Amino acid sequence: MTAETNEPTKKKSFEVNFGNRKSRSAGGIYFLGFVGAAIYYVSTATDFWLGALGILKAIVWPAFLVYSALSNLGG
Repeated sequence: MTAETNEPTKKKSFEVNFGNRKSRSAGGIYFLGFVGAAIYYVSTATDFWLGALGILKAIVWPAFLVYSALSNLGG
């Protein structure tokens, strides 16, 4: 008869840190894209409300990018 333990298996520290590294880099790239899009949209705005709308557009800029790419590829 073997003794079974209910202890979860422990991962080595380098395995845990390796998985977190990918998500941090994607967040940094998204942040740089957000800053660049915000600067672009606010600099082209002609009044305050278009600048505020530009900030909202900067938050969702990946959706605009994917839509534009797919519409150009689809013909």
